[in-house]
Amino acid sequence: MIEDRGRSGDIMAERRQLFAEMRAQELDSIRLSTYRTACKLRFVQKKCNLHLVDIWNVIEAFRENGLNTMDLNTEFTVARLEAILSTIFYQLNKRMPTTHQINVEQSISMLLNFLLAAYDPESLGKISVFVVKMALATICGGKILDKLRYIFSQISDPGGIMVYSQFDQFLREVLKLPMTVFEAPSFGYTEQATRTCFAQQKKVSLNTFLDTLMSDPPPQCLVWLPLMHRLANVENVFHPVECSYCHSESMMGFRYRCQQCHNYQLCQDCFWRGHASGSHSNQHQMKEYTSWKSPAKKLSNALSKSLSCASSREPLHPMFPDMPEKPLNLAHIVHCVSLQTCSCPVLFSPCSHRVCRLCLCSETLHCSRLNYSLDVADRLADEHVLIGLYVNLLQHNPTSWLVWIPVCKVTRVPNDISFTLDANKQQRQLIAELESKNREILQEIQRLRVQHEQASQPPTGTAQQNPTLLAELRLLRQRKDELEQRMSALQESRRELMVQLEQLMLLLKTQGPGSPRSSPSHAVSRPIPMPTQSESAGTTPTHTPQDSLMGVGGDVQEAFAQGPRRNLRNDLLVAADSITNTMSSLVKELNSGDTIVSLFLSDF
Repeated sequence: MIEDRGRSGDIMAERRQLFAEMRAQELDSIRLSTYRTACKLRFVQKKCNLHLVDIWNVIEAFRENGLNTMDLNTEFTVARLEAILSTIFYQLNKRMPTTHQINVEQSISMLLNFLLAAYDPESLGKISVFVVKMALATICGGKILDKLRYIFSQISDPGGIMVYSQFDQFLREVLKLPMTVFEAPSFGYTEQATRTCFAQQKKVSLNTFLDTLMSDPPPQCLVWLPLMHRLANVENVFHPVECSYCHSESMMGFRYRCQQCHNYQLCQDCFWRGHASGSHSNQHQMKEYTSWKSPAKKLSNALSKSLSCASSREPLHPMFPDMPEKPLNLAHIVHCVSLQTCSCPVLFSPCSHRVCRLCLCSETLHCSRLNYSLDVADRLADEHVLIGLYVNLLQHNPTSWLVWIPVCKVTRVPNDISFTLDANKQQRQLIAELESKNREILQEIQRLRVQHEQASQPPTGTAQQNPTLLAELRLLRQRKDELEQRMSALQESRRELMVQLEQLMLLLKTQGPGSPRSSPSHAVSRPIPMPTQSESAGTTPTHTPQDSLMGVGGDVQEAFAQGPRRNLRNDLLVAADSITNTMSSLVKELNSGDTIVSLFLSDF
């Protein structure tokens, strides 16, 4: 509990520090909310070093952490989010030169605190996959075209049509970024935001989505997003013009020119804060410039536009096909054997430990099919190793590349530049055929594995399948244990009785006629042990009937120790005869005196 409170206190302190540094930039003095929001998010982006991370690096970090296979509504912990951010920034440091290394721990901490302030204000410790993807894809670096294409892939169906509910959820989550930097009154989420962007009755494809969000002006709720990218593009742009208000001899960033006042130009700081001088007013229309062109270049551009028949305006984005490209289905790729066990006649160069599985090859087919099973992250790290493997393979067997089962997309560079769509269609047909063959092989392997498991299983008896028989066997075993315990108790009682009979016979022999009557007193005073039920019931019969006669001698042992095959009836008769003789001797002794009687009674 104390550690959680300390951790929460550190998070709040770092969050307050981040917002304090943002206030120190005096960004709240910017007059227009669009520029104010874009500048604040740009400050957070640069403070967390996220402007150095491209959208493709973010996507690769998602793949390394398994987010590409998870459902968008799946929630995970803050520790998992911290692991994703660690992957992003540690990979960034590997790409950066040694002289431009960043503080990874500080970047992770600041970005984590900002995301938690935006998407976990109640400190529940949970965040969804969709939120992480949309937030990082929005505020990371890179081209806005690539970012919007990735966002559209997450909110569209397999047919390439945008799902309005998903787009509404995207707006709900992405508009929390302006709200976190205290711009909720201008760019907070409303239920009408989705309807103002697109008409509900028409289908929105990728091209329509890009046309709408990259238009001038874009939708009002997202007007700060393209402005944030323009800010990044003009930060180092130099304008050799004097500002008409602050009289700075040069400008950096945006430049604004009044459309009513002659040659009245303002730098971005003066325009953002509403400064004006002379006859100029803030109500005048201003034109924004992102680059500097000399008067000679302006004249040449004007002449080329007037003489050109076609429109010189470039499209906002390239046109993409309406149907999204179907990704390769690699689920049926057969896992291959290791390189050491491969008997392929083609010699490969030694590969890294990450490229650990090479081929499903046969000496009779002369390596007609090759499979490569590589991890996505390791595939990038071992790119040079893969190139060496492919070149070495083509040198030894130039025709084998035509039947590779593609794990990563490898295409042969054509000699003719006019590479038509027919060739691409043939390659896709070949890929589909190879996938079908792999699927059949996988099914055959699964069938053989099931047969092998069935053959290796021991035969199951009827008793193992019938619970009634199992219960009866359990009762019989319990009854058998009880009988063995009872038998052990009877054998112990039998041995004790034999001992008593032997003592009685010894007493009679020592008290024969002519012997002193007081001499056997030492033998009579010895107590005779009697068996108890508690002692005999818990023993297990581990001895034979001969063992039960240990310590018994004389006529008793002669009567009862004649082998296990002796009839029990004869044993009892002999014992009865011995007891009768003993009683007869006792009767004779009774006539001899009272001392013998007292001694006899004391023994019993």
